[in-house]
Amino acid sequence: MDPFVFPDIDPIALQIGPLTIRWYALAYIVGLVSGWRYCLYLAARSPQRIPPGAIDDFLVWATLGVVLGGRLGFVLFYQPAFYFDHPLEIVKVWRGGMSFHGGLLGVIAAVILFARSRGIAVLALADIVAAASPIGLFFGRIANFVNAELWGRVTDVPWGVVFPTGGPMPRHPSQLYEAVLEGLVLFLVLLYATHVRGSLQRPGATTGIFMLGYGSARILVELFREPDALIGLLPLGTTWGQWLSVPVILFGVYLFLRRPRSGTLRTGDADRP
Repeated sequence: MDPFVFPDIDPIALQIGPLTIRWYALAYIVGLVSGWRYCLYLAARSPQRIPPGAIDDFLVWATLGVVLGGRLGFVLFYQPAFYFDHPLEIVKVWRGGMSFHGGLLGVIAAVILFARSRGIAVLALADIVAAASPIGLFFGRIANFVNAELWGRVTDVPWGVVFPTGGPMPRHPSQLYEAVLEGLVLFLVLLYATHVRGSLQRPGATTGIFMLGYGSARILVELFREPDALIGLLPLGTTWGQWLSVPVILFGVYLFLRRPRSGTLRTGDADRP
């Protein structure tokens, strides 16, 4: 069976006059808007009674957290020397270079700052955002596949794909693996946790499940994903993405197992992560 040869897909999804929207930007837009609508739905079910207006306002904060955190994370985690020598390149996000782990830190910062400014329980807001995050991850990984980037290692499996920038050999479509595990599967796990197990009743539990699930999925997929060209394989055949996911898992376990203190769950009290 011949491998699938990736088609020549225009990176521009939509162009109206001078306005150009690329697939990656479109994925961010669809993921953020879909996640926002789902957050509104969850906020209505939250025992903390987060007002819908707060979710609307947080969308801007979340967008800034994802973009700024993702970009700065890539700069600091993957190419610090290059960007320190060429600081103006940092703002050229259209050339690519975003880090999920940096975006995660950016969203965490956005959640904490926004919750404190509105007097909302930090972990209650974090749980709602975490439950919706796999939606954005799904569309983001699909965009990675459409862009023929972040492909996997060379393989002989029947579903291997020959990517235009990946050489003549078929490779694992690791972007789709991540879309399924970090997006679809993790969303269903969190859906079960929030709707069947009532995880929103215990602040921090949903966020812990998300972090544990994402970190585990990322470590697994890194076995099939091509290591970053600038870093390569690390000792014991590990990758930088796996090492960055270890503290995510540990923090997730902590949040899931922690016992909330008695009393109010308002900002500045027991709900601080």
